Amino acid sequence: MYEIGVVYRNIRRANSDIAARLCALGTATVHEAMGRTGLLKPYMRPIYPGAQASGTAVTVLLHPGDNWMLHVAAEQIQPGDIVVAAVTADSTDGYFGDLLATSFKARGACGLVIDAGVRDVRVLTEMAFPVWSKAISAKGTVKATLGSVNVPVVCAGALVTPGDVIVADDDGVVVVPAALAQKTLETAVAREAAESDKRAKLAAGVLGLDMYNMREPLQKAGLKYID
Repeated sequence: MYEIGVVYRNIRRANSDIAARLCALGTATVHEAMGRTGLLKPYMRPIYPGAQASGTAVTVLLHPGDNWMLHVAAEQIQPGDIVVAAVTADSTDGYFGDLLATSFKARGACGLVIDAGVRDVRVLTEMAFPVWSKAISAKGTVKATLGSVNVPVVCAGALVTPGDVIVADDDGVVVVPAALAQKTLETAVAREAAESDKRAKLAAGVLGLDMYNMREPLQKAGLKYID
């Protein structure tokens, strides 16, 4: 059960430097570094190509067709935060547009992840304010029902706790629990270094068949070459 009608003002945020370094590594590498966990559902897409962001989560629980709590959440934003909004039931309404983005940006927000719709995409793109959403819709919302701010939420299938690290880019959105951020960074850096070595070998003409020692398993599986 979600808590309704509460705003937690003092949350423990993950280290901002770790969040920035994870962003540079990208969602795919971070997802793999966590054992392929933490990924939001793939319908969550950036509203413009090339969007990239990371930060600490300020969470918002919304109700269908009601964006009241996004305005409440704006007050809780600190520089380096990403707002993560979940909805109590499926909705694709346009909860967020350029006016809220202006407010969020003034507070220092790095972006928005919302399991619903957004609008004013052209202006948001011109503002370079990154948003990941499941829909784009001109349909507006009301302000009538209390939700909550900075409570644990499930956004697009992933549990997000206030203060967790959010990494988002063209490949999607991944959440890194604050307690695992340092370990995930170390694993991701090691993975990136290994991939750089593999990339150099592939560029030199080495086949993945040989680099990954696939030939014997393929033969045992019954693969046959016919000339």
